[in-house]
Amino acid sequence: MSGHSKWSSIKHKKAAKDAKRGKLFTKLIKEITVAARMGGGDINANPRLRTAVLTARAASMPGDNIERAVKKGTGEIEGVTYEEIHYEGYGPGGAAIMVQVLTDNKNRTVQEIRHLFAKHGGNLGENGCVAWMFDKKGLITVDKVKIEEDRLISLALDAGAEDVREEGGLFEIVTRPEDFGKVREHLQRQGVPGLEGQVTMIPKNTVALAGASAEQILKLTEELEDHDDVQSVAANFDIPDELLEKAS
Repeated sequence: MSGHSKWSSIKHKKAAKDAKRGKLFTKLIKEITVAARMGGGDINANPRLRTAVLTARAASMPGDNIERAVKKGTGEIEGVTYEEIHYEGYGPGGAAIMVQVLTDNKNRTVQEIRHLFAKHGGNLGENGCVAWMFDKKGLITVDKVKIEEDRLISLALDAGAEDVREEGGLFEIVTRPEDFGKVREHLQRQGVPGLEGQVTMIPKNTVALAGASAEQILKLTEELEDHDDVQSVAANFDIPDELLEKAS
């Protein structure tokens, strides 16, 4: 069981909480805006924008909000310009952490991210220090109770997924980054309910943590994800299930 998979299980459980706080919509609007700025406002010609819009729709974001975010990205209406940055570092026990950020103030954000690492026994590193430990993949999660395993495997592999695996109470569908959107759309068309996912970084290997280090890494990753400028967090820790249950 990979540390990333366990952390994705926590994120799956807290998604509804994030939506209630409005944090999810804020992060999605930023992603849509940046995707439109970088690749244009046509979702059929811009895979990143298409993925962002599909994710926003799955989160029940109103169409007007999506349209405004796209227009801000293309410059049709005035909006904030966000810079995309990836931070890398080490958490307690030597676990590798990658943080994707969209910010309108790089100096402020890097200071705050560095502070969070230090606060919880980690340190922010140089670009490239841990990226080699991860593969970029699409990751889609589905509650096990919502679909039979054999049916999901058949649908996912037919759509071009690389793997389907079980992690706790979830099925996880792994795709190549460029196939994430089409696999997710295929599953939606086939009526698979409750799909959640993103293109993210999956660790090649994991670091086993326990005790104080495990508690610290959970606090660090949780606070990083709650930061307004952070879009996603990936880490390669593996910790006891009872701590994960407590954290979620």
